[in-house]
Amino acid sequence: MQRVTRDEFLKTFPVFRNEKKQLVEAILSASSYKRFVPHTQLYTEGDRCPGIAFVLSGQIRVYKISKSGREITLYEIFPGETCILNASCIISHQNYPANAVGLTRGEMLYLPERIFQHLMASYQAMRSFIFSLFSRRFHEIIELIEEVTFGKMDVRLEDYLIEKAENYELQTTHQLIANDLGTSREVVSRLLKDFERQGKIALSRNRIRLLNLLP
Repeated sequence: MQRVTRDEFLKTFPVFRNEKKQLVEAILSASSYKRFVPHTQLYTEGDRCPGIAFVLSGQIRVYKISKSGREITLYEIFPGETCILNASCIISHQNYPANAVGLTRGEMLYLPERIFQHLMASYQAMRSFIFSLFSRRFHEIIELIEEVTFGKMDVRLEDYLIEKAENYELQTTHQLIANDLGTSREVVSRLLKDFERQGKIALSRNRIRLLNLLP
């Protein structure tokens, strides 16, 4: 089984760099190393949460599916992060309330539930790490609720792309689009990635190409 060194872990999770070395040693010694590839279903709604992942590389999408089959992205997990729904399930002894899938190739350390609970109780650094992620994700989900309930931001973004495109292409950044639409870069990025998954656009660096997004 591949081992992750302390230096490798701290490079990805610098939040623990100034904490007592016992915390990092406990995470490394108790965790199992796992790889995932694109389309790997990491969690399905209703699953138990026997552990929690510390993402070393790659990207994970967390989403909900309606009864009609429509999907909505709640948030994405990047290196140096973990899943706050996963943490919440362990803390509250509930099952996972969404779905999680690998978007890219990646690696993670999977820490067992019992050890995670012990480290949460014993180390302020672990509590601060988890609660800061809770705060960030809560803000993102509030924005998502506003977007879906009040803004119809997906419709506004489609209209914006069609209006601004020249020869079916735009050269711009997610931040500039967000500024024009009066929303956050995170909301624009999430919607653009959803459009790409639906085959409506193709994304590259500072460029958006319209594929199946027509007036």
